[in-house]
Amino acid sequence: MGNLAWLVLFTVGYWSYCIYWGWKGARQTRTASDYFIANRSIGLWVFVLAATATSFSGWTFIGHPGSIYSTGLPYAFASFYAITIPLTGVIFLKRQWLLGKRYGYITPGEMFSDYYGTDWMRFLTVLVALVFSVPYLGIQLRASGLLFSRLVQGTVLEHTFLGTVEGGAILLSVVVFIYVASGGLRSVAYVDSVQCILLALGIVILGFVALDLVGGWESFKGGLARLAESDPEMIAIPTRPESPSFLERAGTLFWDGSGKSWTGMMILTYMFALMGIQSAPAFSMWAFANRDPRSFAWQQVFASSLAIGGILFVFTALQGLGGAMLERGLLPGAEKLGVPGSDSLVPYLITTLSETYPWLVGLLCVCALAAMQSTGAAYMSTASGIITRDLYRHFLNQDASHRAQVLVGRVSVFFIVVLALFVGLSSGDVIVLLGGAAVSYGLQMWPALLGVCYIRWFTPKGVVVGLIVGVLAVSVTYITELGRVLSIVIGAVIGLDVDIGRYPLTIHSAGWGIFCNLAACAVVSALTQPREEEAGRSH
Repeated sequence: MGNLAWLVLFTVGYWSYCIYWGWKGARQTRTASDYFIANRSIGLWVFVLAATATSFSGWTFIGHPGSIYSTGLPYAFASFYAITIPLTGVIFLKRQWLLGKRYGYITPGEMFSDYYGTDWMRFLTVLVALVFSVPYLGIQLRASGLLFSRLVQGTVLEHTFLGTVEGGAILLSVVVFIYVASGGLRSVAYVDSVQCILLALGIVILGFVALDLVGGWESFKGGLARLAESDPEMIAIPTRPESPSFLERAGTLFWDGSGKSWTGMMILTYMFALMGIQSAPAFSMWAFANRDPRSFAWQQVFASSLAIGGILFVFTALQGLGGAMLERGLLPGAEKLGVPGSDSLVPYLITTLSETYPWLVGLLCVCALAAMQSTGAAYMSTASGIITRDLYRHFLNQDASHRAQVLVGRVSVFFIVVLALFVGLSSGDVIVLLGGAAVSYGLQMWPALLGVCYIRWFTPKGVVVGLIVGVLAVSVTYITELGRVLSIVIGAVIGLDVDIGRYPLTIHSAGWGIFCNLAACAVVSALTQPREEEAGRSH
C-alpha cells in the first residue's frame, strides 16, 4: 500500500478508538460529577498515563525538536521541564485532592471562592482557564494542520482542503470535539492513556530516524564537532581558546549585549513558565477526579521525570541537532534538508520514510496526532466544566439539573474549540511562543494555591490583586511592542542597553508575572491584616 493508504488506515483506526470512548463515556454519564470529573473514579494507572499525556503535548512532539533545530543546545536545556512540570504537582495536587474529597469541589473556582470568600476568584479562575486553554489548544490544532499539509504532499489530497493547514486543523478539532463533548473527562482520561504511550513511542522512533539520516552515532559525533566550528552558538562549548564560551554567556543572570536570549535567567524563568501547566485550573480538576492520591507520586517521579525526561534529553536532541547538521550540509554524503521552518522539522523526518517504510509514516502520524490531542482534549473538558459550574450554575441557575449542566458543558466545548481554532490558525509560525504565553498565565495561580494549601497569611484581597497584577505583567512583557517599551525603561534605570523586545532582561514573561504577582499579593495581604474572618478559615 502507498503512503496515503497507510495514513488513512492508521488514522481512521485511531480516531475510531477515540470516538468509541466518547460513546462509552456518554453512556456512563448520569450526573455533572460524572461528566466533569469522572465521578472521582479515575484509577491509578489511568491517571499516571493521562496526566503525563496532558503535561507533554504536540508542543513537545513538534515544537521542542524544532526549537533545538533552530537554536541548538541552549534551548535543549528546556528538557528539564520534565522535572519542573511535575514539581508543581508534588507541591499542590495531593492537598487539592484532600480538599475536593472533603468538600465535594468539582472546579478550582469553587475551592478558591469557598476558601477566600469572594466570587472574584471564580471570575479570575475562569479567565485564567480560558487564556491558558484556548492558546494551548490552538497550538495543538495548528500543529495538526501543519502535519497534515506536509504528509499529504504528493498525494491526491495535496490540492484539496485537507492539504492545507486549515483543513487538517479543522479535521482534528471535529474528532476531538466529538469524543470530548460526548463523554467528558472520563473519555478524555482513557483516550489519553493510549496517547501517552503513542507520544513517547513516536519521539523515540523519530530520534532513531534522525540518527539514521545522519549516518549513525559516529557520524553524529563528527557532525557535532563540525557544528561547533561552523556555528558555536548551537553548542555549549567554545571553539577557540580566546573566544568566550556560550556557557559563560548562558551562565550570566541577564542579557550581556550579545543579542542572544538564552541566558541562565531566561532558562530558569522558562522553567517557571512550564511549571504553570500543573498549576493551571485544568490540573486542579485532574486532582479532584482521581480515586487515589497514590498515583500522584508515580506520575510525578517515574512517568514524567524519569521516563519522559530521559526520552526528551536523548531523542529530541537527536532530532533537533541531527536536523541542524543536515540543514547546514555538515555531513559528507548526506542530503541537505529543505525544511521551511522549525515547526516543519518533525513532519519532514516522518516523510523521509515514505519510500522505505510507508506503514511507519502512518504510525508516526498517529503518534503525532495523539500528542496534539492529549493536551487539547483535557483542556477542552476542564475549561467547559469551569465555565458551566462557575458561571452558568453559580450566577445564572443555581438549581440547574445535572442534564442541564452537561448540556451547557457540551456547548462550552464547542465554543472553546472554535475560539482555539481562530487563535491557532492566526498565530503563524510561533507555536512554541504561543504555548509559552499560555503556561505563563497558568503559573499565576501559584499564590492562590499557596494560600489555600500552605500560607494562611495571604488574604483574599491580596490573592485577587496579585492574580490580576500577574496576568497583566505577563501580557505586557509578552506583547513585543509593550515588552520593548518596558525593556527600554528598565535599561534607562539600570544604565544598560536592554532593548530586546519581549522578555526584558531575558526574563521570561512567566518570571515577570509571578514576581509582580507575589509582590502585590504580599503587600496587599500585609495591608489587609488582620481580617476578622481569618479565624474561620482552615486547611
